[in-house]
Amino acid sequence: MTAFAGPPAGPHTLLDEAHRLLPGIIDVRRSLHRAPELGLHLPLTQQTVLEALTGLPLHITAGERLSSVVATLDGAQPGRTILLRADMDALPQQEDTGLEYASRIPSAMHACGHDLHTAMLIGAARLLCARRGQIRGRVVFMFQPAEERGGGASHMIEEGVLDTPDGRGVDAAFALHVMTRFESGTVHVRPGPMFAASDLIRITVRGRGGHASAPHLALDPVPVACEIVQALQTAVTRTVSVFDPVVVSITRIQAGTTANIIPETAELLGTCRTLSSGSRERMRTVIDRVARHVAAAHGAEADSDPARGYPPVHNDPAFTTTVRDAATELLGAAPVQHLADPVMASEDFSYVLARVPGAMALLGARPPAVPADAAPDCHSHRVVFDENAMATGTALHAAVALRYLAG
Repeated sequence: MTAFAGPPAGPHTLLDEAHRLLPGIIDVRRSLHRAPELGLHLPLTQQTVLEALTGLPLHITAGERLSSVVATLDGAQPGRTILLRADMDALPQQEDTGLEYASRIPSAMHACGHDLHTAMLIGAARLLCARRGQIRGRVVFMFQPAEERGGGASHMIEEGVLDTPDGRGVDAAFALHVMTRFESGTVHVRPGPMFAASDLIRITVRGRGGHASAPHLALDPVPVACEIVQALQTAVTRTVSVFDPVVVSITRIQAGTTANIIPETAELLGTCRTLSSGSRERMRTVIDRVARHVAAAHGAEADSDPARGYPPVHNDPAFTTTVRDAATELLGAAPVQHLADPVMASEDFSYVLARVPGAMALLGARPPAVPADAAPDCHSHRVVFDENAMATGTALHAAVALRYLAG
């Protein structure tokens, strides 16, 4: 089991203590990074978390249908309940970082920083357990699988992560996400829309197969599919207000088997990302209409089979202020920055924030020696994070919880 340093002697701050814990936090992170797991079932990851929490004054439960961990810290006095969340799953891709602690699992990698999230929350649990006597209320530590795919947050909600023994439920929730696009140790947050909804686009174009030498005797679905891609981009700019962003990306066109056969069908796959419920609903109709009518103009047919993804993440304005104030008190004003624009990626922490007020903030974790325009981003097989940022993230989790519960 990873050995964590004890509390320092004399006066100290949360950030001082987090830096003292950092070697142990890094050990946990690297252990997770070497053995990434995918989806809802993460037995090795779950065991690592359980071992790292051993000996702390926490009530711990493991998931029934998924490899989750919920640890609850009851303060010395009654009060409100805040939930702190970390996601634990990895991505299905081969790591190419050259790190000494790189993934040992083929085609699996912690490319989105969830190993850092998990290690930071373990560190925060240690900081808050050491302050149990001054806590008025309860802290729930939510260690969640299947953020990348599978909606692990919604499964944990079904299993009762937002329920409390007194029946009041969780009052607020907070989460951090590391980003290499920002300077290490900086904190970025905004009220309102933070992450986008992401819905799957799947369109099948049906033509008539034939010989590549005689396209006039067939009905080629490939140029129809290409025209649909272009028409969808135009539809976005002419259907949705520029002040309500929509991003449509067709990321795969699949058709045919060899060079001299015109295929019968072509399939388009992609995503539609939106920030408002109005645009989300409107784009489902627009995508279907564009696909069918462009195909019809060529005498072909197209059908759309969309699938709902995660809803948008909306940060509660009042709680966002709590986060900003806690971060400023912890770090000073300069590292705490207003995020001008939402992130058009999606996050299943949205399921939690749909039930309770809260916020997600971004933590800069770009290695100091890497220029901003050269740093691989999350989901890159070459992404590398600055582990020193975990001291800031660990302390910030604790600072937000303490500030909220003291209010």
